[in-house]
Amino acid sequence: MTTRTALAFALAFSLPLLAACKRDAQPAKPANGDYAVQTWALPAEAGSVAPDLVTAPGGRVLLGWINRREGRRNALQFASYTDETGWQSQPRTIAVGNALVASAADTPHLLATPDGALWVQWPQALPDDADGYDVVLARSRDGGVRWEQITRVNNDGMEAEHGFASLWPDGADALGIAWLDGRAQDGGEGEAQGHHAAGAMQLRANRFDMDLQRGTDAVVDARTCDCCQTAVAVTARGPLLAYRDRGDDETRDIAVSRLENGVWRAPKTVHADGWKTEACPVAGPALAAAGNAAVVLWYSEAGGTPTLRIARSSDAGDSFAAPVTVDAGAQVLGRAAVAIDARQVWVAWLRERPQGQTLVLARYAPDLSKKLQQLEVAALGARGLASGYPKLAVDAGGAWLAWTDVVDGAAHLKGARVTR
Repeated sequence: MTTRTALAFALAFSLPLLAACKRDAQPAKPANGDYAVQTWALPAEAGSVAPDLVTAPGGRVLLGWINRREGRRNALQFASYTDETGWQSQPRTIAVGNALVASAADTPHLLATPDGALWVQWPQALPDDADGYDVVLARSRDGGVRWEQITRVNNDGMEAEHGFASLWPDGADALGIAWLDGRAQDGGEGEAQGHHAAGAMQLRANRFDMDLQRGTDAVVDARTCDCCQTAVAVTARGPLLAYRDRGDDETRDIAVSRLENGVWRAPKTVHADGWKTEACPVAGPALAAAGNAAVVLWYSEAGGTPTLRIARSSDAGDSFAAPVTVDAGAQVLGRAAVAIDARQVWVAWLRERPQGQTLVLARYAPDLSKKLQQLEVAALGARGLASGYPKLAVDAGGAWLAWTDVVDGAAHLKGARVTR
């Protein structure tokens, strides 16, 4: 777990030290197909990192980020955008404090529920404990003006690491959340409960109602990868959760579990890559769903070649077809995003070549049988981990992307709109 913390903080704090010379990418011409990239100016100040991007009712797109500038406390902020009106207000601040962890890997997440409320989770450092932090959840009843309802998602009170959370709506006014939980890593609770994997990172899930009253924790998996992102999507048969599993032999393939009738089903492996690694790769899966269709996107180095794969399920995650290779080779980074709409599956990922990083976007047929188009969205000035993890959201008009770049030595959030 010390490795996890060191890497997560390195992702955030290395940003200002990396040189960069690229500016906003100019609109790119499609290599084929009929979608094109336009620059989408974002309201985040210089020094901002860790973007989150989600769609919300009313045609809104919500952008969240951490404003991190030297000499100032970290600030978690968000803004709302529509095609018709642009940015609807100045950025609003949700939380402020140096305990708010500014990590490019373990980022805050926003969600809007049908009752009009906004929710957000973020990692919060524990006092006097360099390695431990909690998952904090907040709710706003007035569209994000005030965030008066705040609670800790993990209630163990232990100096352990908790993070890499995923959110989903549970009915009209409640929320489901899953997160990685380190309370058993010293052999405590996990051993007492009889789990075979005492000492391992757990994947837990729970439900919070409109008053932030919690349900009962469910241990979805008692042994998972320590620091890989989780992902969730709502299928016609319930929320589907994807994560990087961890076998006793250090095999770290991708698994899924679905919440059905209030019970998490036994986890299933998406594809038996057989990737064994002693260290956490900090590369969790991405997941999207529509009806009974679900797609999982993930990174693997099984066989020695960095590879980005995608697989489709037509039965809400009960089974997956053979994966399709999106990209492979030394230039492929394990930082990618996926989305799905009525016409296609969208995939965004980062590549690093000698001349610099690029953000790539591809469209696939809904059944993944054909790649419809591939675009270079942007050339980045960032190098290595400074570019973080790209975010992708889709609506009827096309796709939205947000990512971190480095300009004149400072982190900047960048955005793109991809439309016909």
